[in-house]
Amino acid sequence: MARPIWTGTLSFGLLNVPVSLMSGERKTDLSFRMLDSRDRKPIRFERVNADTGEEVPWKDIVKAYEYDKGSYVVLDESDIKSAAPESHETVEVESFVDASQIDPRYFEKPYVLVPGKKAEKGYVLLRETLRSTGKVGIARVVVRTREYLCAVMPQEHALVLLILRYPQELVDPEEHKLPTGSLSDYRISSKETQMAEQLIESMSGQWKPDDYHDEFRERLQAVLTKRIKEKGGTTRVEDEPATPHDATTNVVDFMSLLQKSLDAKKRTPAKKSAAVSKVVKKAAPARKAAKTTKAAKAAGKTTKTATKATKATKKTTTRAPARKAG
Repeated sequence: MARPIWTGTLSFGLLNVPVSLMSGERKTDLSFRMLDSRDRKPIRFERVNADTGEEVPWKDIVKAYEYDKGSYVVLDESDIKSAAPESHETVEVESFVDASQIDPRYFEKPYVLVPGKKAEKGYVLLRETLRSTGKVGIARVVVRTREYLCAVMPQEHALVLLILRYPQELVDPEEHKLPTGSLSDYRISSKETQMAEQLIESMSGQWKPDDYHDEFRERLQAVLTKRIKEKGGTTRVEDEPATPHDATTNVVDFMSLLQKSLDAKKRTPAKKSAAVSKVVKKAAPARKAAKTTKAAKAAGKTTKTATKATKATKKTTTRAPARKAG
């Protein structure tokens, strides 16, 4: 069974649902090594000094940014750590938006949120409420050392988390030379439009992703299998050991927490997240002040802990936009 990327909580308002973040994609590319054709030995890539040609050991390698042609500024590990976000195991939903508002180009990488033990009630509550309202939760999550903008949405029995690109990561189509104007500007007749519509209608059907396969990979895999059999070789895949899911949570009064969250919103109306609205409108993001309401992080924390967390002093920090997921 696959291992979780991290375990933590999914937070919205005062409700906290213990979850595990699991990868939502499966790499199917075939990996190749380069060999010396003369003796079939692997080729090793070395780190060499561009001037001396001598190999450079890892301990002597530093990271630098080329801010001008041939000009670099060197950064050490402390510089990089100072820019990294504070690590916390919470997917904190900042606001909810209509799913139809998000341009598909913003979606980048899928994950699956899996509830911990005894956390099914909060999980199902959020999943079905998002489904019935047509909303998507916009949140931030720290994976390893980087912070990402993400969307939480229902998908059949699951809550999926999709990493979102920032507006500056997308190329504006208007940067390219594109045909503009009306159909008549290109001498497209109504008859041609009608025939095109009929063609599209005749080719229309239901989206069935299982009908599509990576045919190139399948053919290449067949070639590899044939070669392995010819040489009498065998292949073996070791399954990874299953990871026990021992996250637990106490019984929570969801009705009370929902009411407190609503009351808090009435006392201080939440301003629309600038980062979220600009993602939807494809404008440059203005980073919203990150809320640091730290409700129960661990699976075993009680409602009392969550209530205390809401009284904690809110910190306002300005965070640099996270880089794209690698």
